[in-house]
Amino acid sequence: MNTKQKKNLIRIIIASVLMIGLLFLPVDGLLRFGLFLIPYLIIGYDILMKAGKGIVNLQPFDECFLMALATIGAMVIAVTTDGDYIEAISVMLFYQIGEWFQSYAVGKSRKNIAALMDIRPDYANIEENGTITRVDPDEVEVGTVIVVQPGEKIPLDGVITEGHSTLDTAALTGESLPRSVQSGDEVISGCINGSGVLRIRTTKEFDESTVSKILDLVENASSRKSKSEDFITKFARIYTPVVVCSALALAVLPPLWNILLHQTAQWHSWIYRALTFLVISCPCALVISIPLSFFAGIGGASREGILVKGSNYLEMLSKTKTVVFDKTGTLTKGVFEVVDVEPKGISRQELLSLAAAAEQFSMHPIALSVRRAAAETDIKQADHVEEIAGYGVTAIIKGKQTAVGNAGLMHRIGAEAEAYDGSGTVVYVAFDGKYVGRMIISDMIKPSAQEAMQRLKACGIRKTVMLTGDRAAAAKAVGEELGINEVRSELLPGDKVQQVEALLSQKGKGDVLAFVGDGINDAPVLSRADIGIAMGALGSDAAIEAADIVLMDDDPRKIAKAIRISRKCIRIVKENTWFSIGVKVICLILGALGIANMWMAIFADVGVMVLAVLNAIRCLFLKKL
Repeated sequence: MNTKQKKNLIRIIIASVLMIGLLFLPVDGLLRFGLFLIPYLIIGYDILMKAGKGIVNLQPFDECFLMALATIGAMVIAVTTDGDYIEAISVMLFYQIGEWFQSYAVGKSRKNIAALMDIRPDYANIEENGTITRVDPDEVEVGTVIVVQPGEKIPLDGVITEGHSTLDTAALTGESLPRSVQSGDEVISGCINGSGVLRIRTTKEFDESTVSKILDLVENASSRKSKSEDFITKFARIYTPVVVCSALALAVLPPLWNILLHQTAQWHSWIYRALTFLVISCPCALVISIPLSFFAGIGGASREGILVKGSNYLEMLSKTKTVVFDKTGTLTKGVFEVVDVEPKGISRQELLSLAAAAEQFSMHPIALSVRRAAAETDIKQADHVEEIAGYGVTAIIKGKQTAVGNAGLMHRIGAEAEAYDGSGTVVYVAFDGKYVGRMIISDMIKPSAQEAMQRLKACGIRKTVMLTGDRAAAAKAVGEELGINEVRSELLPGDKVQQVEALLSQKGKGDVLAFVGDGINDAPVLSRADIGIAMGALGSDAAIEAADIVLMDDDPRKIAKAIRISRKCIRIVKENTWFSIGVKVICLILGALGIANMWMAIFADVGVMVLAVLNAIRCLFLKKL
């Protein structure tokens, strides 16, 4: 409980004790009114002030105005008829109890997001002349070597240059097991260093680091409202003025009709009904519980390492029926190894040396695997290196053109490559326009990928599709092993957008297509899909920026969990909507007919709100999903 919640709880207790105590005091008239006014003001002064500000700002129609009008009216009726003040104070009291429950529920869900805020580093250690100096992370330039002591947060993304340790990534990924790291490994900001001292060469400025991007995503999530929230906002704007006018008509028209018929006007009776009508009509349950449900859902998902950029994406995700995957880095580890080298007319070492020289400036996983395989060879100097998207690279080595890439690149330069129908990824090499050999490279499937497909089918996903630039044989082997419905291979980066466009045109009305990717070339597809899901731990910045949902530990099983979270959240929203509206309608009719009194009005307003808020809190409990 925060300070404000404790303060409001004390007000509730004091007002309750005073109200009950005054029931036993044998006083009447204005003294009785004055005494009961004390607990009324203690519990309701802030509501009265908000209502007053709304009137001054010409925006009076909100729940505070309804509560103020209804309770002041009830107090006036009690004074004029020497009646009971308990109803008016109870309405305000129970309303504040409902508000307290709502505040507590929001605080509960905020804890999950607040845990993410704890990943923000306070400082970075820079070693100068053997002395460690603490500086603001914003002041650290790219390429600076920072020192991270055991127990400290890693302040910026980088590569370990010295040391080995374990990292606590729970705040980022939801994963409780520590991750072992050593020299040469990439690390991301926000992780907590375990037992060893690490020296890290930074690769990004603080504003571009992982921790900064995560905090930005979380802080801006509430600005993207779902259709349900937009509907409730618009509904409340229209609903409240209509209710006030209806209550006014209920208070005035029946007495005037009675006067015209030469009957008793019964002003007190009809004004009491109108005030009861106002209390019943207060839309608190809808206005509070629906945004709270989405807020709790986003908070609960973040605790599981799933960052949702807004409640609109959470709502859309619940309708997902088709999931499209990129292959490399999404369903596979993205860690390639050269498993076979087949030279033609040159030696194995020469083939590796040519390929590594051409690929020496590329950060593509295949290029990295080629350089690792050629580590013990004499790598030549390459000039005029040109990367051709979707094909490979060309370069000038020893004065002659060298091409390293797929069969399309060989065809493009006129080199006759030997056909390959195996399951691995093949990289062809041509030197001086002639085919000189190939390398077979394999990418391991993630251990969790097959289970991820099973979970998606279990949660009602009708269609899974894999898009890849890889060869048909290699792609088919991965698709069959994972049980994917459709495999579309040998695609250029632009082709993926076209494939998603085609799939979007085929989906059913109201169905949603989600695309899951991690590379920079996936960014356009992530933006084009109904829902873009990015692998956050190893994914590119462009992919994370373009995506609507980010999985912080690159585990594809989290996709099914995210869908289940969204469906649970939407189910709770619908339950709260229909329950709130149903009870309101019934009680409004009873109130207009004079059957419902203030106590039923309190249940229809505060009781329904408390029940709806408690139901919304269920979005936080996700362990079984």
